[in-house]
Amino acid sequence: MSKPQDPKSPDIQGEGNYEATRRYDKATTDFVQSGKVDQAARDARPKSEAEAEEMKKAEQEGKSHAKGEDPALRKGASK
Repeated sequence: MSKPQDPKSPDIQGEGNYEATRRYDKATTDFVQSGKVDQAARDARPKSEAEAEEMKKAEQEGKSHAKGEDPALRKGASK
């Protein structure tokens, strides 16, 4: 049987891996500040009508599994 993890351990992963979160946040911030976002967005555009249709179908499939939009996104929008 494995030994319980010390709650003060820096690599706790019960509620998330804090170190991985910090690395992700830093990488995301660095990317945004690099000025490469617009080019990456252009590169991600569909290359053909068929690819655009495939992407649209994939988006619809993903949305069909969603529970709905987070009401917090609209918070304060209708004041």
